[in-house]
Amino acid sequence: MKLVRYGSNGRERPGLIDPRGALRSLQGVVADIGPAVYSPAGQRALARLDVDSLPLVKGKPRLGVPFVGIGKFIAIGLNYHDHARETGAKAPSEPIVFNKWTTCLSGPFDPIEQPPHSTRLDWEVELGVVIGRAARCVGVAQALRHVAGYCTLNDVSERQFQLGRGSQWDKGKGCDTFGPVGPWLVTADEVGDPQNLQLTLSVNGQRMQQGTTREMIFGVAQIVSYLSHFMTLLPGDLIATGTPAGVGLGMNPPRFLQPGDVVELEVQGLGAQRQQVVASRLRVAEDARGLVDPAQGGNLAALRA
Repeated sequence: MKLVRYGSNGRERPGLIDPRGALRSLQGVVADIGPAVYSPAGQRALARLDVDSLPLVKGKPRLGVPFVGIGKFIAIGLNYHDHARETGAKAPSEPIVFNKWTTCLSGPFDPIEQPPHSTRLDWEVELGVVIGRAARCVGVAQALRHVAGYCTLNDVSERQFQLGRGSQWDKGKGCDTFGPVGPWLVTADEVGDPQNLQLTLSVNGQRMQQGTTREMIFGVAQIVSYLSHFMTLLPGDLIATGTPAGVGLGMNPPRFLQPGDVVELEVQGLGAQRQQVVASRLRVAEDARGLVDPAQGGNLAALRA
């Protein structure tokens, strides 16, 4: 199943994509696409529906984040061999874990807002993993049983904030609009093997990233198992699993996004996204130490390290 939420921001309604690609309403069937819906029992109930009897949604409404109940938005860094090489980093011996704040979540076609003082705005196409039932200290062999489904996501990153401001990755990963998700939550039964999916991303029509989840250093089952030994994963938790080579930071010279640029990305079977970069309308005043001065932070060599 492909589960969606459609409508204006903050007023989305539940729906699904039928086998012919049409959007159908789930209003009156479920209140929203929450943990009870994409749990094992919820998915079984949806599978019993007569999809053709559901109302067709007219027009082309905005698509929002395709599910709710996201308590944690966890990400894995340097998880593709070629991406680690392009940044000059060694392949990690254990998953690199950081957070994207849930306030960064946005719809798959919503604009990316460049934050004030941002100078190194970057893109990352990734496979998203959605937890469907609680996982605590689970083994690799059992890990995928806890996955509800998968989605396309863009791990938008500000490299100066991430690597040049004290090397605390979270600061460059969780700004508002830095987490486009969707267009759909595709249930795990429809995806099959998550380690056999193509990923692509283009900027202004130029292909930047093309890879496959086979190139992951740590596969989805390993990631879910690993994380479950450090935290309880709950239904709705979202995991970004890393990106292949082709990010702006890895180019020579580096290339970063500017207002007006258009980013298009897709994960095989999970749907495509499109975002336009816009300038922030916010203005931030410096404090007495000038901590928001864009000149603060490391040089390019430090950012590549």
